[in-house]
Amino acid sequence: MGGSPGFDLSTFHAWPRLSGLVPLVGITTGRCFAGNAAILGVCDVIIATEGSNIGMGGPAMIEGGGLGVFKPEEVGPMDVQVPSGVVDLAVADESRGGAGGQAVPRVLPGQPRRLGGARRRLRHAVPENRLRIYDVRRVIELIADVGTMLELRPAFGLAMVTALVRVEGRPLGIVANNAAHLGGAIDGDAADKAARFLQLCDAFGIPVLMLCDTPGIMVGPEVEKTALVRRASRLFVAAANMSVPMFTLVLRKAYGLGALGMAAGSFRTPLWSVSWPTGEFGGMGLEGFVRVGLPQGAGGVDRSGREAGVLRDQAGRGSTTWARR
Repeated sequence: MGGSPGFDLSTFHAWPRLSGLVPLVGITTGRCFAGNAAILGVCDVIIATEGSNIGMGGPAMIEGGGLGVFKPEEVGPMDVQVPSGVVDLAVADESRGGAGGQAVPRVLPGQPRRLGGARRRLRHAVPENRLRIYDVRRVIELIADVGTMLELRPAFGLAMVTALVRVEGRPLGIVANNAAHLGGAIDGDAADKAARFLQLCDAFGIPVLMLCDTPGIMVGPEVEKTALVRRASRLFVAAANMSVPMFTLVLRKAYGLGALGMAAGSFRTPLWSVSWPTGEFGGMGLEGFVRVGLPQGAGGVDRSGREAGVLRDQAGRGSTTWARR
């Protein structure tokens, strides 16, 4: 391609080929546009400092394309790139960016052991009252060795939490539904976030623990405008093609397609699938089941009473546990 500057470079071929072979950690501390942004975007983990700007085209390119005149700080600022999921870790300054870059290898395979944890406190981490909200990050911290939890993309896909940890010194990836956002329902951003994280763990041989507490995949006319069908299905594709061990632990709700997504499409697929005593299972939430299957006033019992009865009946049957043989 004579006369085409840069078209014969190998950078944009060689750099992506390293993904999955070695950890690619990109740190940006200022302006990162065009080719630099493409190189950054290939990285497995992206760290950016406060005040950074990331964009596929800088002000000159934007103006040259007749798209307007903008200052550099107006293109891809952190208040755009962090909630959009481009940035995995946002830090205050360059020194903390370097510390974040060092933290990533510490939770990947082949690093020194660091033990600890507070396993006994796990029994109180999920409230017995099914209507009470709790912090699933606290559950992850209690499962992990002390000080090893590294959450990725915390401001994106809020209905899902993804974190690299160590348990008894061994690396583990954790994907958890966040009941504090949308009740744990899986929307498009959450599905994208989980799918990409699963691919990251699979590339580096890191087993994955799925902490399930979801009423299902988000539904409704508005959410369908976000291409939810395609995006939610990515979770099934990524999970079903994992080559590393996967485990599913039901913390509370395991309903509908959302629960199947947290178990690679079937509760018989993970190496093991178990439930805490607080686990609930069904094709849909108990409230929805009562509303759809039991009309108001049927049999002289109102819906609230029927919901309580269904819940008591399920609790009486005990928690369900599957194990792949």
